[in-house]
Amino acid sequence: MACRIVFVLFPEFQQLDLAGPMAVFEVARLQRPGSYTWRLAANAGGTVRSSAGVPWPVQPLPRTCSADDLVMVIGGDGVDAASRDARLVAWLQRASRSGARVASICSGSLLLAAAGLLDHRAATTHWSRSRQFERSYPAVRLQPDRIFVREPAQRSRSAPRPELWTSAGMTAGIDLCLALVAHDCGEDVAREAARQLVVERRRPGGQSQFSPLLDAQRPEGRFGELLQHIRLHLRQDHRVDELAARACMSPRHFARCFRAETGTTPAHVVERLRVEAARAALEGGQPSVQRIAEDCGFGSTERMRRAFQRLLGRPPAAFRKAEPGPHNGRLPSP
Repeated sequence: MACRIVFVLFPEFQQLDLAGPMAVFEVARLQRPGSYTWRLAANAGGTVRSSAGVPWPVQPLPRTCSADDLVMVIGGDGVDAASRDARLVAWLQRASRSGARVASICSGSLLLAAAGLLDHRAATTHWSRSRQFERSYPAVRLQPDRIFVREPAQRSRSAPRPELWTSAGMTAGIDLCLALVAHDCGEDVAREAARQLVVERRRPGGQSQFSPLLDAQRPEGRFGELLQHIRLHLRQDHRVDELAARACMSPRHFARCFRAETGTTPAHVVERLRVEAARAALEGGQPSVQRIAEDCGFGSTERMRRAFQRLLGRPPAAFRKAEPGPHNGRLPSP
């Protein structure tokens, strides 16, 4: 049976957030006929104007949804106004209760959060919206440096919750939709879709997007000097008390200010800096994984593996520099 996709649009939506995902499902349907159907929908029929000023034809939102449906909310500058649209919010809540899968592209996750669909669940959004998201929706477990996040369905007699997918900005929606295709149709179909679109099935750099942490690492940033100290001394045990003392702040005040500045916790930043250093060492060809784990402060290869899976979605082995062979080193002599 085909998965019926409802692309939810609103005025000032971002065209790329729609076109990229639609192209993924279009190519997947060519590989697996009948796998997907879709409609563009909004509060009323007619047209909805994108942020680029282009009008797109839409149908009214369907009256009902079912477990065979995928509701995908597109992002864009108009999401703030859409989040205050009581009719649209109520429709999303009904769609969720029907058992339909729910997804968002880019800042569309703000609309899902406004509908209460992300409370106490993990999600991501475009990095530029992460601080707004955390302030407005503290009940959501925001993961601001992820490309996309999948939350499995939660089965409960009292309040079942559907499968939930959220992605980061724009092109990350393509990553999310390729993962959806792999989930629905198999990895072979997803790989072929990626090949036809001339994109990576999985990004070589892992599953991490640009986030406010990168701004904080600049020397002129409030914690730039502290982050540089962590980077140069990864083997140390960087507990909050020690970092707060170095910043001449109380632990509680330090933790609060650090999160406001970077969008995340000190522990997460330390782990991320360690992962970045370990990945660079692996890609640079350092031979000993155990030595890398020790030098980067993980203490063991297993702790390093779990950190890689958590932040990059792939194990350390995926980043090892390939050994030279007959086709990636010197050509064999004739």
